[in-house]
Amino acid sequence: MPSALMQHYLSTWEEMAADGSQFEMTEIIVRGVPMRVFKNAPPTMRAFWELTAGYADRDYIVYEDERFTYAEVAASVRSLAHHLCDAHGVGSGDRVAISMRNFPEWVMTYWATVSLGAAVVGMNAWWTSEEIKFGLNDAQPKVVIVDDERLERLLPVLDEIRAADALHVMSVRSDRDLPDNCSRWSDVVDASNAPAELPPADIDPDDDACIFYTSGTTGFPKGAQLTHRGSLHNVMNLVFMSLTAAAAEAKAKAAGDIEGKEMGNLTDPSSQPVYMAPTPLFHVTANNCLLQPCTLVGGKIVLTYKWDPGRALELIEREGVTTFSGVPTMSRELITHPDWETRDTSTVQGMGGGGAALQPDLVDKIDKSLSRGAPSTGYGLTETHGIVTANAAKFFIEKPASCGRVVPVCDVKLVDDDGNDVAITPEARGQLCVRGPVVVKGYINRPDATADAIRDGWFNTGDVAMVDDDGFIYIVDRAKDMVLRGGENVYSAEVEAAIYQNEAVAEAAVFGVPDDRLGEEVGVAIHLHPSASLSAEALQEFLGERIAKHKVPRYVWILDEKLPQNANGKFLKRELKERLIPTL
Repeated sequence: MPSALMQHYLSTWEEMAADGSQFEMTEIIVRGVPMRVFKNAPPTMRAFWELTAGYADRDYIVYEDERFTYAEVAASVRSLAHHLCDAHGVGSGDRVAISMRNFPEWVMTYWATVSLGAAVVGMNAWWTSEEIKFGLNDAQPKVVIVDDERLERLLPVLDEIRAADALHVMSVRSDRDLPDNCSRWSDVVDASNAPAELPPADIDPDDDACIFYTSGTTGFPKGAQLTHRGSLHNVMNLVFMSLTAAAAEAKAKAAGDIEGKEMGNLTDPSSQPVYMAPTPLFHVTANNCLLQPCTLVGGKIVLTYKWDPGRALELIEREGVTTFSGVPTMSRELITHPDWETRDTSTVQGMGGGGAALQPDLVDKIDKSLSRGAPSTGYGLTETHGIVTANAAKFFIEKPASCGRVVPVCDVKLVDDDGNDVAITPEARGQLCVRGPVVVKGYINRPDATADAIRDGWFNTGDVAMVDDDGFIYIVDRAKDMVLRGGENVYSAEVEAAIYQNEAVAEAAVFGVPDDRLGEEVGVAIHLHPSASLSAEALQEFLGERIAKHKVPRYVWILDEKLPQNANGKFLKRELKERLIPTL
């Protein structure tokens, strides 16, 4: 029997999704698969962006000490869209890559590109020159827009990329000398002279809106195809989950079933929501789960040059941040920072995020630290455009080990290692599979990987889960050989593939090492060829030229003996972890 609090939640859920409501659903066929969709969802991300015209005078982007209104951003979006269309022929079905920090130009480029019917290629800003070359060759955008740091990494491989395909480079916030077929943002984007309308575009809801790269299990990242329909449904799922939790908690308080502190009003139209996005926009966490819902409600998005908890607290106080969502490490660093007690954080209504599970102790600490707010979390993947589940407020406190209930337009099931369905009971465990409009179309240039990951519309997350009687999901293990470092998925096979490029290495096994700050760090045990020599430092330097910095193992064990294996020749990583980690 559900608790009194949970009964309010479940009944509110039914009311929110009822026929005639804002979140009314219907069933349609999407790419040959029947699924539920919101009847009132905008058809495309262009239509979504055009809804912001009514917010013209509001602040939209705050980047450090820079400030842009919706009208100012919209003018830059129109100017850039016309330039991309007229000068470079960008239109439906084309791609524009973004490789930069969380600068305001990232946001402007995103809206200009999707409004043309082209797809944004969100490139990982930590990629090395070789990884940048791979991504551009794989996605083949017509234009790549880069900041100075990424331009420095791009230039050494630009000739190789252009030998295979034409590519125009546009630089942002850089005074560096440019080679041929390159331009500067400041020379081509003129918000003061922007056309009054966007260029015309023909866009289908199932066209690609974005290509986000997810770390590969075979040594190369995979470009996941996020659609207009999927992005829009993720935004509506986020709003649905937030409003349902807030309304259900208010009902429970009114009925006297719970007591608690006075919370901020998520639905107050007189106050502007303010979101802080401390994680990179090239991930769904910041782009799809913060920027997009913020934009929908006419909110203000606060961006920073880099993560610094002291600076973040200063901006939270200055801008009146209402929603803070990053990886759990960031929430912990905020509430334990020396400035927490002296900064005004009373505007914060929600704190938490995704990318890794919020530990139960952190759930309690956030709840006690916020004077008018509550902890929140979500579970999802790049391949689901964002969230699959969400948990917040008193419901999170009641079930702190759960990542929440499944969003309304998705179905879930559990399967065993052979792909057979597992009956869902509170005792059952299985790999979590998701079906719905938020499942990506597939991976570009990877039909085999697409067919393996998505079967009959069901995407296998690779995470082992259980489902309780209230429909709340618990992630209990990972089936994939992966390290989750500060919200970044680092696949062991990708790191091992880079390690084996060093001729001194005979055997390598990469695994996660628990870390209080990042959740996990990357560790590796290696065995060298006879008479070969290699130090940990030399290996790290070698890898730093081949893979992004966050993938380079922090911990390196060089063993004299061969690595333990099972009968099938697979390295016994659990045995290595049990033996080596206690030596740290």
